[in-house]
Amino acid sequence: MTRRGWAALILVAWAGSLGWLARRELFRSTGARLAEAALSVPPGAVYYRLTIGGQQVGFASSTIDTSGSTIRVEDVLVLDVPALGVLHRTTAQSRATLSRALRLQDLDTRFDGDLGRFSTHATVSGDTALAMWLVAGGDSEFTRIPLSRPIVLPTLLPLRLAFGGELRPGKTYPMRVFDPLLLAGRDVAVTIAPESTLVVADSADYDSTAMAWVPVHFDTVRAFRIEQRRGGARASAWIDAAGHIVRATSAGDGGFAMERSAFEIAYENFRRRDTARVARASASPRVGDIVPTTALAAGARPRAAPLAELRVRLSGGDARALALATGRQRLAGDTLVVRREPAAALVARYALPASDTGLQADLEPEPLIPSGNPRIRAQARAILGRERDPARAAELLLRWVASHVEPTAAVRLPDAVQVLARRRGDCNEHTLLYVALARAVGLPARPAAGLVLVDGRFYYHAWAEVYLSDWVAVDPTFGQIPADAARVRFSIGGLARQVELTRLIGRLKLEVP
Repeated sequence: MTRRGWAALILVAWAGSLGWLARRELFRSTGARLAEAALSVPPGAVYYRLTIGGQQVGFASSTIDTSGSTIRVEDVLVLDVPALGVLHRTTAQSRATLSRALRLQDLDTRFDGDLGRFSTHATVSGDTALAMWLVAGGDSEFTRIPLSRPIVLPTLLPLRLAFGGELRPGKTYPMRVFDPLLLAGRDVAVTIAPESTLVVADSADYDSTAMAWVPVHFDTVRAFRIEQRRGGARASAWIDAAGHIVRATSAGDGGFAMERSAFEIAYENFRRRDTARVARASASPRVGDIVPTTALAAGARPRAAPLAELRVRLSGGDARALALATGRQRLAGDTLVVRREPAAALVARYALPASDTGLQADLEPEPLIPSGNPRIRAQARAILGRERDPARAAELLLRWVASHVEPTAAVRLPDAVQVLARRRGDCNEHTLLYVALARAVGLPARPAAGLVLVDGRFYYHAWAEVYLSDWVAVDPTFGQIPADAARVRFSIGGLARQVELTRLIGRLKLEVP
């Protein structure tokens, strides 16, 4: 073969090899790329100050341990929220084991707060199902949640983005997130913004004059801003190349913030603060204040005459970060208008059970709403008898729950079956039992959470919505159908957990003209 022939042969072989390498890189599965990238996940711990309006209200940490085949991530959150002269502590802890492809394998969580105490253990079976055990006191429940695609835990989302090669400015990625504290999944859209430079305190010393730990050295961190959107709500975070949050905010700059800092600043200053002074400052809430406890726990009861319309002026936070302007709520500038549904809304154009495929998600069982449970189904049938009119069924179920479940502060897992057996609970218990009974007879229903106005102050509250000709708010705790306009809805689905609503609300103020 001539020299020219050899050269041509080498060129062809080189081009073929290059093409093979290109195909291997371009068409490798996401799991393969993640598995390779995750080999560089560094172990370590980071610490955070949790603040509202610059005032520290909590502490958080995230720790990553690695082994040859797995990655373990432990997250801890402690939040002290003052209400009516008392500090209400909420603690949440999770331990997740991931494969080297960053796929969730198992998860253990613990939640302890005014709105319930429970623990969970969950395992993932081949990305097709999540098997979950929920334990509260001496009660336990097993539930199996089918998965249509892999899920991401909220605390692991930054890790997934950083090592999945998805930190590309201008790109938006759809994600299916499962929150173990809310026991609910949700679809979010994550948009990547350009890289920024942030400054964080990475070491501290004790200042005896200020009687606090103060920064002595700062570190400059390059981080990408990511924005999460779910419905009309949004939250922002800055994450570094190691998949750690550097800073996260919700409800605008005056709201809830999570800021990376040195351990002593994040934890020791939180532990040493004057808790008595903080608690006293909340003893006498002003008109328009948000009291971060449920109305039942505070001993507050709504007015006897139902409120037809509520107008509130929003200030102190970014209302655009909340999903306010939907359904019976309208937002015009800084004014939110809530109108109670008229009597004409209590009319349905179908008979039970509903067959609209668009409402399927609001008819199916889910954690804490086991509408397929035989006891739930039997009780629902006993209440309704042969009734097939959705509006009449919605009212019969509401009257039964309101009269048979004693209103009291929650201390355990608000599972509908357990509530049916105990016949007592807070607004979460009333709501989840009502939704389970409704779904058991084919009436589309969903939980809602937000605030309720009582005597000029706003309290955390949960209620339900049922689908008739449209979604209608109903309140099984206080026996209202439709629920009056004193309720300001912030979220649909899940539970009205203190952590979630504190993140949403931040320093938001609601002024009733």
